[in-house]
Amino acid sequence: MPAEAHPVPDRSRLRADCSRCAALCCVAPAFAASNDFALTKPAGTPCPNLQTDFRCGIHSELRDRGFPGCTVYDCFGAGQQVVQGTYAGRTWRDDDVPADQMFDVFTVVRRLHELLWYLTEALAHPAAGPLVPPLRDALLRTEELTQGTPEEILALDLVPHGRAVDRLLVDFSRGVRSAVPRRPDHRGADLVGRRMRGADLRGADLRGAWLIGADLRGADLRLADLIGADLRGADLRGADLSSALFLTQPQVNAAKGDEGTRLPAGVTAPGHWSPVSLGMPRAQPRRPRARRPRG
Repeated sequence: MPAEAHPVPDRSRLRADCSRCAALCCVAPAFAASNDFALTKPAGTPCPNLQTDFRCGIHSELRDRGFPGCTVYDCFGAGQQVVQGTYAGRTWRDDDVPADQMFDVFTVVRRLHELLWYLTEALAHPAAGPLVPPLRDALLRTEELTQGTPEEILALDLVPHGRAVDRLLVDFSRGVRSAVPRRPDHRGADLVGRRMRGADLRGADLRGAWLIGADLRGADLRLADLIGADLRGADLRGADLSSALFLTQPQVNAAKGDEGTRLPAGVTAPGHWSPVSLGMPRAQPRRPRARRPRG
């Protein structure tokens, strides 16, 4: 049966809904004073900007106040799943809820929801083909793991499950990218600050690549695998990522772009991007040089 005949799960529940959470992302993680955060906060300690109504007191000024790291964080819907599902609407401020336990559960569920995001994207791709059954099985198993009690969730060993899912995603990625004859291999590469303006990166393996501050203006990243790639400060103005694989909203939020940047469906340009396009030409396939006749 072709992949299109299989119903694809709705990914909307994997989008963060802060109104149904309890600001878990503002409490559970630790962060250190850096370019991303204006101060140091230990894990399990509420951010000083968190209000009693679970809202951020400087939400509209996060970047200006030195908290760009908050604007690129995404729980993939784990926050509302933990609060509304695992703890039935209770929060870490309730007397009958062990706060530290809730924070640890949130960390595990966030990882599972991230896997669900990637699996759902793969299942929705028209080239999923023969991998549809194992992808669907992996998705159903991952969803099952998110439905456990707090004790069951904390007892999970995510390493073998994560590796199995990753192997599936690698096979899927390889099959889709095989449509590109020459595919650059930059998996896990250190490309920090690299000048790659106008580069032909179609079908490239950029899984886990360090692209912090890289100049990717006008680059062609169609069918490139960007799972886990660090795009903080990367310049994507005029770049074509319209069919890039596994590109997430947090990655885009961490980069620079403009109205000329082409993004996949479901990923939107953040408000801090420049409204003016550079008009950069996108990378074109290389053509062989004409040879002069001898004689």
